[in-house]
Amino acid sequence: MKSKSFGTRKFRIMLVDNHAIFREGLSLIIAQEANLTVCGSFEDAPAALKQAGALKADLAIIEISLEGMNGVELTKQLRARFPEMRLLILSMHKEFLYAERVLRAGANGYIMKRETRQSVVAAIHQVLKGETYVSDSVKELILQNLSVSKKQEVSPMDRLSDRELEVFQLIARGYGTRQMADHLNISIKTIETHREHIREKLNIRTTFELVQYALEQG
Repeated sequence: MKSKSFGTRKFRIMLVDNHAIFREGLSLIIAQEANLTVCGSFEDAPAALKQAGALKADLAIIEISLEGMNGVELTKQLRARFPEMRLLILSMHKEFLYAERVLRAGANGYIMKRETRQSVVAAIHQVLKGETYVSDSVKELILQNLSVSKKQEVSPMDRLSDRELEVFQLIARGYGTRQMADHLNISIKTIETHREHIREKLNIRTTFELVQYALEQG
């Protein structure tokens, strides 16, 4: 993809995050940049997808933890529908769990919410230039993974599907089965199935051990 020319134009940015106060704060940061403007702000993926075409955003900034459709799936759908749109994940989740996964899904960068305002602005500009943004530690991890023989065993966490990883993260946040079902808009039975698959893939025997492991990783 060609780099976008900065010139005197303003780049249009769409925000997708389930915390209104965070979106407001990020909007204020973006407003201080002469070449950036927020063209839309959404709390969930369906609303963002519905309006994305009309907004003609140059960049979408997305949180992974969204109700219903998560940020990874939103990334996939935006990439398929709007191939020229740049996609930056700005999330509370640890990079080592999600960065490589969202890049494979079509994102152009990943930065954690704990980073400084300056780092977030730098990430936005770098992605708008047509480059990829991740931390140095994640770059090293990706290079290591690329150098690993296909015959070698993959990381246990990499075996989880996007939805299973999302359930795993909710377990780490202390969600019960009913809460997870409501949050993800799926049935309790489906949550229980995901939980069982997670245990199998991570070679964990009991629910208690799964919760403990999720807390350690989260």
